[in-house]
Amino acid sequence: MINARPWFWGNRPLILVLGTLVAGCSLAPEYHRPEPPVVAAWPIVAVGDAKREAGTTAWRDFFPDPRLQALIAAAIDDNRDMRIAVARVEEARALFGIVRADRFPGVDLVSSGSSARTPGDLSLSGRPSVGHRYDVGLSLPSFELDFWGRVKNLNAAALASYLATEQARQAVRLMLIADVANAYLSLQEMEERTALARATAKTREQTRLLVSRRRDVGLAGDLDYLQADGALELARAELANLERQRVAAKNALVLLVGNEPSGLPAGRSLADQGVTPDLAVDMPSTALLQRPDVLAAEQRLIAANANIGAARAAFLPRISLTAGLGSASSALSGLFDAGQGTWSFQPVLRYPLFDSGRAGAGADLAEARQDIAVAEYEKAIQQAFREVADLLAARELLAEQLRAQQRADKLQGERLRLAEARYQAGVSSYLEVLDGQRESYAAQQAVLQTRRVLLSTAAQLYKALGGGREFSP
Repeated sequence: MINARPWFWGNRPLILVLGTLVAGCSLAPEYHRPEPPVVAAWPIVAVGDAKREAGTTAWRDFFPDPRLQALIAAAIDDNRDMRIAVARVEEARALFGIVRADRFPGVDLVSSGSSARTPGDLSLSGRPSVGHRYDVGLSLPSFELDFWGRVKNLNAAALASYLATEQARQAVRLMLIADVANAYLSLQEMEERTALARATAKTREQTRLLVSRRRDVGLAGDLDYLQADGALELARAELANLERQRVAAKNALVLLVGNEPSGLPAGRSLADQGVTPDLAVDMPSTALLQRPDVLAAEQRLIAANANIGAARAAFLPRISLTAGLGSASSALSGLFDAGQGTWSFQPVLRYPLFDSGRAGAGADLAEARQDIAVAEYEKAIQQAFREVADLLAARELLAEQLRAQQRADKLQGERLRLAEARYQAGVSSYLEVLDGQRESYAAQQAVLQTRRVLLSTAAQLYKALGGGREFSP
């Protein structure tokens, strides 16, 4: 980056002489992309057989659940944050069009008429007179000759700002896709955990009835019955807690989508989602630079770089042209007669002699904003690196955790069946059955929770690697 003041700032009397030699140049510093301020490799090695590229994998292919697909499509259409992002892109596009128009001359069709009365003491004839004038023609409003690239750099800055806004829209869209997927998976987790709690409560109600009958015939004591009754009430409390969380998860999903769509297709269970985090991960210097938020930060840096050139041009002369071509007559009927043609040409040179330091402060402001843009760009890359690194670690360790919890669930199920058989045979107390029920239920809930976290990690990794950036929903 070039941050030093131009050499000519202290030599402005030489500008007019040198101007003819450098006409048409740009005073913006040459743009160089900053080196990514991150290490060259990820702390966790990516999955060896990962072949899918996030950037070329459409979100419909990554999330095969038809219900989730319908929710994501509805969110892209109705989510308020997405609407704001789209409107901001349109705003930036319009601003770019306004700035771009300054690079080309404009032509106006102008017609006018005027009447004036001159009193006798001011008239050459000594008598009052009334004069009329009618004009029609083409006018070239003041058009700046862009010798120093001021308008060109303003145009480049506006274009980069527009592109940054478009990338920001892509980032909002991708974040929305991942957030809807995460909210849907959370709702699916709560529904499955609620169903498991409901089935557990029903089982414990049957168990309490069985213990009550055994107590009636002297095969079980009051302690066994109280333990069974307490286990049932705890199951009912857990069911109410999960129902509350399920309703909250549903409301969060509706808020993201924008409304509650009707006629949604059937969804899939967590185990059948088909969402896998098998995404290929390039080196940090390659993977991170494709993220929409990083691309947006770079475009803002490019805009700040171009604004320096526009600010520096404020120290130099400006040449603007105004011209007109048409006809004029004292009578409206003779406006288009031969010999009534008129033309005008007015070049104007403006050279800043004294502006109380306004131009210098403008250049300092542009350079300070460039320094801010550099820091924001590097910060965006660092945040992206941390996010991807965390998700890569989670991808590896959560898969291992899920496999271990599935094995634990199977073992706890065997333990519960054995404890129930021993209790039925009268060789163990009901406390052993109760302990087996608690451990088996906890293992089943842990499997559901970890599976959802693993699926959410896949969705977040898809976002972190800049996936699904196609423009169509």
